[in-house]
Amino acid sequence: MLALYDVPAPAKLNLFLHVVGKRPDGYHLLQSLFVLIDWADTLHFERRSDGALHRHDQGDALPADDLCLRAARALQSASGVSFGADIHIEKRLPAGAGMGGGSSDAASTLLALNRLWGLNWPRSRLLPLALKLGADVPFFVGGRNAFVEGIGEILHAVRVPPTRLAVVKPQVSIGTKEIFSSPLLQRSRSVAIVAGSPAVNGRNTNHGGVEIPGNTLGSPGNSAITMANEILDTEGEATLEKLIEHAVSGWGRNDLQPPAEAASSEVSDALHWLQTRYGNSRMTGSGSAVFAILSASQQDADDSNASLGSNSKATSEAKANGSLNNSLPFDLPPKWAGRMCRSLEVHPLLGWADD
Repeated sequence: MLALYDVPAPAKLNLFLHVVGKRPDGYHLLQSLFVLIDWADTLHFERRSDGALHRHDQGDALPADDLCLRAARALQSASGVSFGADIHIEKRLPAGAGMGGGSSDAASTLLALNRLWGLNWPRSRLLPLALKLGADVPFFVGGRNAFVEGIGEILHAVRVPPTRLAVVKPQVSIGTKEIFSSPLLQRSRSVAIVAGSPAVNGRNTNHGGVEIPGNTLGSPGNSAITMANEILDTEGEATLEKLIEHAVSGWGRNDLQPPAEAASSEVSDALHWLQTRYGNSRMTGSGSAVFAILSASQQDADDSNASLGSNSKATSEAKANGSLNNSLPFDLPPKWAGRMCRSLEVHPLLGWADD
């Protein structure tokens, strides 16, 4: 195999994100529900015989030593392979969004080079490399929507129904370090326990359709609810109706959202923009992108929508590149990015590594 073209690197959204502790080394312990979406970067890989690794940006220039190159070097070093690669990146995901774009690029690089170089390592052998690259990288290598614990290394696979989400990224980008060091960052009062999971004893797991008890709602003093009862059905699958119901009523939260809103009014503006149009909104990751879950009736309206509000130029461009169905039905404020997204059942590269 000499090359792999059109390799996807999908984004993720955090349907909720709770900070539940802090390790002695300073890393925060999190609990979150990660969902893959169809907004993605595209990468192309060409094998080199001289061992050199080069990245070629087909768009805005990325940092000189980005996660893709670090992922390639890590796999090259760990495997002792003599091959190198030319890595071409078509960057479509907005930077500084909290959607895991760089981490997803790194994960797709690991999976692609594992295949291109003929290593055929199982996923279990790639995951330790992924964790050293960043907390979100193991999720993308894992390839399934997941309830995530620890700093991102403990994954419990969950089934999420086909879900439509409106995603908006305001112009501002907020540094993760700034958010986690903010005095406004508060720890969630209740810790979710995955029933029957050995992860409660500190071991890694990857279950399908696990029971996920939940968190404290609203003001202090409210009792913890059980996510398994409120979100998941008897088969361990989250229903769209329940996801929407609790998104609207305030189930869960993103503990990083208050510091982000304090850091930039644009985050609050984007949340309000979605709230007024879809009845719910939440920030993903450490921001600044926000999202809303569409109800069944809103999804029907989106399917039948044939324009982008009054923006006829955007409509023409969307028709030309075939992305009309991914366009938001409302005009975005200047310099904002946005897209109508669909959840993915699994990562497109799931089959590229054995479990």
